[in-house]
Formats: sequence, C-alpha cells, structure tokens
Amino acid sequence: MNERPAPPRIVQRGLYADELQIGAIYEHRPGRTVTEADNVLFTTMTMNPQALHLDAAWAAGTEFGQRLVNSMFTLATVVGASVAQLTQGTLVANLGFGEVTFPAPLLLGDTLYSETEVTAVRPSRSRPGKAVVSLVHTGRNQHGEVVVRAVRTTLMHCAPTDEPAPGSPS
Repeated sequence: MNERPAPPRIVQRGLYADELQIGAIYEHRPGRTVTEADNVLFTTMTMNPQALHLDAAWAAGTEFGQRLVNSMFTLATVVGASVAQLTQGTLVANLGFGEVTFPAPLLLGDTLYSETEVTAVRPSRSRPGKAVVSLVHTGRNQHGEVVVRAVRTTLMHCAPTDEPAPGSPS
C-alpha cells in the first residue's frame, strides 16, 4: 500500500518585529465596502446614540446630507485589516495610539482601503526577545481620500532564535 507523505502544514502568521521594514508601506487587501448594517450594528453595539450615524432624516439636514459611518468603526476596521499581514500571532500588546485624525468622512457604501507604514522598530529595554514597533495606519476611500490616520505603538515578538535565553541552563 502506497501511503502519500503528509503535506506540509503552513500556519499563517504576521511578521516578527525584525522582519518589518522601516519606511515600508504595507497595503492590506481586499478593501472593505461598508454597509448600512455594519454602521448601525457597530454604532448601537457600542452604545453610541449619535443621530449622525443612525437617523437618516436628521442627517439629511446636516452639511453632509446623509449619515456618516461611525469613526470608531472606521478606525477599528483599518487597524483590523492589518492583523493578518502584520501582527497575527506576533503581537504581544497594543501599547497605545498617538494622534488619530479623520480628515474626511466615510460614507455608507464607500470602500475602505487600509495601509500601514512602519516608522520605527527598537528592541524592548524591559522585555528580551520583544520590540517596540511604531506604526501609522491610514484608511482611504475608493477615491483615494484619507478618511483616517492613526499613529500606533505596539509590543511585538522578535523572530525566535535557537540560542538559549540569557541565564538559562545550556
């Protein structure tokens, strides 16, 4: 009986801190077309009663003439789109966000495209085998207009080494 060898198993992961390229812009695809259901569910789930997101008649009378996508949904989607490519299984912790801006509104039916620039990677001073990584996440609509920009700092794993950890028995 001829048994076939087991096929290789490949587990998707993000990049280790030392695999990131400073200055590189990672484009996260596919984009995400935002629906009315996305906006209403996120807005109500997070207990945000803002009429600008929920009340079509009221929003029609604003300078935008329609409801806007909840900006926290926009931010969360842009960051979330980066996970599979950059931080899946390699992130230790989200350390914080610096500047977050929403220079243009995201509208219902818009497609959100996400990208991340790596601006700095430095070894952690307190956590061996880890690095502090600075990122800038940008979301653009289908017209290329920036709808969100967020500066983020994370703690990420470095690639594993075969060397014993300092202080461990050899």
